[in-house]
Amino acid sequence: MSVRLYVGNLDKETKREELEAVFADAGDSVSTKLVTDRKTGKCRGFGFVTVATDEEADAIIEKYNGQSFKDGEIKIEKALPRAKKEETAAPAAGEGRRGNKGGGNKSGGNKGGGGRVASSGGSEGFQPDPRWAGDLAKLKEMLAAQNS
Repeated sequence: MSVRLYVGNLDKETKREELEAVFADAGDSVSTKLVTDRKTGKCRGFGFVTVATDEEADAIIEKYNGQSFKDGEIKIEKALPRAKKEETAAPAAGEGRRGNKGGGNKSGGNKGGGGRVASSGGSEGFQPDPRWAGDLAKLKEMLAAQNS
């Protein structure tokens, strides 16, 4: 099981080779990753070091945390686990995405998921969008009057 360590307080001009050089004497089982800005290619001020065991991680934290590096002291701690994206069930009919990859509302989709269409069977748990609840109640009354 590998352990990821967060390495923070890095200078924006830091290169991956420089970060590797800092941890070179820690052993061959250490790998480094520098997080860079997509547009500029410069360091975002942090990176990660991966080691094989918890013991190695503790030793690296003890040895390198607070060490002087490029006009500052690096900060090292065990990295938090990555947050997984919410797993959602398959969308019901009428609730699917409309191929809008940009996240905007260009394709006429409902922003925020409001205004969902309830299926004809069993809508006891369905809560209408509060912005349209009044109109929906009027429509239901008109439909009931029309069917009678």
